[in-house]
Amino acid sequence: MTLAETLAALHAASFPRGWAAHEFESLLANPAYKIVTSGHGFAMLQIIPPEAELITISILPTARKKGHGRALLNQALDAARDAGATSVFLDVDATNTAAIALYQSTGFTEFARRAGYYASDDKTQSDAIQMVLEIPAQSAGK
Repeated sequence: MTLAETLAALHAASFPRGWAAHEFESLLANPAYKIVTSGHGFAMLQIIPPEAELITISILPTARKKGHGRALLNQALDAARDAGATSVFLDVDATNTAAIALYQSTGFTEFARRAGYYASDDKTQSDAIQMVLEIPAQSAGK
């Protein structure tokens, strides 16, 4: 199984509409995209310093509510900082209260909304909350 196929399988287990392997292949071909992994999931970032965007974070459903998402998010933020980013942006579904709580507890703040951005299988739509986190530059001792 290729990396793209593995990511697609994990993403499909994490979201109602997971991305296909060819979508991951396209993203992975771009050197601005970085994958951070753990035994329970992965995060994908696009890093173009001084900004980074958290494209997706996927945690296996069986590993949720055990701190794995927070640990993976912190790894992703470290990767962004190490690559020279000082701001990290993301979009999150306004109905995903667990993810919103995680991002807020990490210091992300809402700065805008995209009305009706996400569509579900039952044809309902929900807003995307756009969030940002300013991260301090890497210290000289790191």
